[in-house]
Amino acid sequence: MKKNIAIIMGGFSSEYKISLISGNVVYETLNASKYSAYRIHIFRDKWVYVDDNENEFPIDKNDFSVTVNGKKITFDCVFNAIHGSPGEDGFIQGYFKLINMPHTSCNMYQASVTFNKRDCLSILKPYGIKIAESFYLNSGDVIDDDAIVNKVGLPCFVKANKAGSSFGVTKVYKKEELQNAIAIAFKEDDEIIIEAFLDGTEVSVGVIRYKGEVKVLPITEIVSENDFFDYEAKYQGKSQEITPARLTKEQETKVTETAKKVYEVLKIKGFSRSEYIFKNGEPHLLEVNTIPGLTKESILPQQAKAAGISLAELFDNAIEEALR
Repeated sequence: MKKNIAIIMGGFSSEYKISLISGNVVYETLNASKYSAYRIHIFRDKWVYVDDNENEFPIDKNDFSVTVNGKKITFDCVFNAIHGSPGEDGFIQGYFKLINMPHTSCNMYQASVTFNKRDCLSILKPYGIKIAESFYLNSGDVIDDDAIVNKVGLPCFVKANKAGSSFGVTKVYKKEELQNAIAIAFKEDDEIIIEAFLDGTEVSVGVIRYKGEVKVLPITEIVSENDFFDYEAKYQGKSQEITPARLTKEQETKVTETAKKVYEVLKIKGFSRSEYIFKNGEPHLLEVNTIPGLTKESILPQQAKAAGISLAELFDNAIEEALR
């Protein structure tokens, strides 16, 4: 008997458009002989099932069911394709925990921690994971430009602490540019992390639990045409993504071991994609994503393909692991 799979997409953040693309790729790719897939749009003002004719049916939040033409539909598993809040920051995971619904993403605590760049890096640092020098700001703090530059140097990156897809990120070359960059970041979040610039090869490493085992996928090297791996570079073709990455055997071993360690220390389930820059031959962690892009062009699916795992197999395995 086919299992009913709810594919959740959308969300509350600037990433909702990308999430809708990811969710529709999952919908189009899932094995139709094995699963009955349902597109569920989750926004602040509505949670709805959207059928192939774009008709909308409200979700009953008491048990995450939907009634269509008088028939109640319940789900065996949720495929989480929401980038940003509430799908990547722990909120939806907490809800599904309360109603005992299996889902393809990590647990609530892991989602919350990895979505908060400052907390995630602070937890991993004692385990020997190397990170850039950083400076923290919260909304309402007095901003001392000199103190920031003295701590992290120039150029530096000003980032919204809890945001994805490079929203709220600015590369700053001069002290005079800091205030504007901070204002941009505060539009996305009330917390900021300012990091020292690391000049080196940037790579992205996908880690999944595949057939019951933690598996590190082939590494992708990021070569941005822009000043850094920003929104345009990620989604509008302004970068080269080279898989497998052009690394020495030593670099490959180091970053593979680091990414696996990050996945296991944080006790992540489902997908993860972590970003690193090599400095003095050592991989320095930038961030961890637990709901990475899932379009055919996205990095994690590229890596899975290089490992001999098709998109359909990748998604099927995620559901099987969730139901396990």
